[in-house]
Amino acid sequence: MSAPPPAAPAVPTPPAAEPDRALRVIAVYKFCKALLMAALALGTIRLLNPAVAAWADRWAADLSLRHDRRLLGNFIALVSGLSNRRLHELAVGAFAAMLLFVTEGMGLWLGKRWAEYLTAIATTLFVPFEIVEVARLVTATRVAALLVNLAVVAFLVYRLRQLRPVEPA
Repeated sequence: MSAPPPAAPAVPTPPAAEPDRALRVIAVYKFCKALLMAALALGTIRLLNPAVAAWADRWAADLSLRHDRRLLGNFIALVSGLSNRRLHELAVGAFAAMLLFVTEGMGLWLGKRWAEYLTAIATTLFVPFEIVEVARLVTATRVAALLVNLAVVAFLVYRLRQLRPVEPA
């Protein structure tokens, strides 16, 4: 009697349907940005109501008197001083950005290759604006946002350059 031939060693392979953990982290980041854009859009729409705009003006005046709340007060004063047309434009822009971020986030969460392309391209298009904002006023938040977005682009470009089969649509 002869012994059976040795079995080939098992090679672990990642499940094809499971998206990369890094893509999920980027998706959560995009969802958070979408929530911020939704809040901005809804807040802007609320300022179109004259009573809300008057309240925001009063609140901005109160906050600007307190040194510790100067930044928030200045922001509210700026936004509440905008014309209705500018408020509409700001709301539409915020909603458009929110839709883009939700689309990117959902696609990345599901591990879709098209979402990697969309996110890499869209994020790259926003980088020059972020650089201008950092050059205008350097803050830890602006620098961190720029660095995170550059890391996202670098990671996605690296992933996209890898030879992988394209999944069916």
